[in-house]
Amino acid sequence: MKRLFDVLLAVCAACVLALPLLMVALAVRATSPGPALYWSNRVGKGNCVFAMPKFRSMRVGTPAVATHLLANPTAHLTPIGSFIRKSSLDELPQLWSILVGDMSFVGPRPALFNQQDLIDLRTLHGVHNLVPGLTGWAQVNGRDELPIPQKVALDVEYLHNQSLWLDTKIIWLTFVKVLKRDGVSH
Repeated sequence: MKRLFDVLLAVCAACVLALPLLMVALAVRATSPGPALYWSNRVGKGNCVFAMPKFRSMRVGTPAVATHLLANPTAHLTPIGSFIRKSSLDELPQLWSILVGDMSFVGPRPALFNQQDLIDLRTLHGVHNLVPGLTGWAQVNGRDELPIPQKVALDVEYLHNQSLWLDTKIIWLTFVKVLKRDGVSH
């Protein structure tokens, strides 16, 4: 049922967002050299690595680490990078990952391939058995501001309480947080 919900919602979202997707892609290309998309190696269900697309908000050559690990993240942003990150427009290409089944609309955000502390803690608590999401319980309860143990605690809470109702609530709360640009540090 969840997979059907994901596919139907992703197809509808892609149709509605086709023009904004094109506009963001053109804006990324026009404001900095390099491709519009950045393919990030992420950890999915069962700790399998997959390539997740995002609109490129960082300059070509930026190290592939969590943003908070960069000495000066702002120095790596493209001219429109801050805007597309704060508005979450950089996440829109992940509709592709939902369509192909690497991601769901709701689940724990996929870890970077080199975030071993997060991967290990999620594996310890069984969270690695979930399909990662475009948004999740941790994202609507703190997003970038949460330390890893607290993120994983919220992921575990989602693991034990997942339902269509909770997914719908998380999608709604995500929409509200994106509009408010709440919880984004860069």
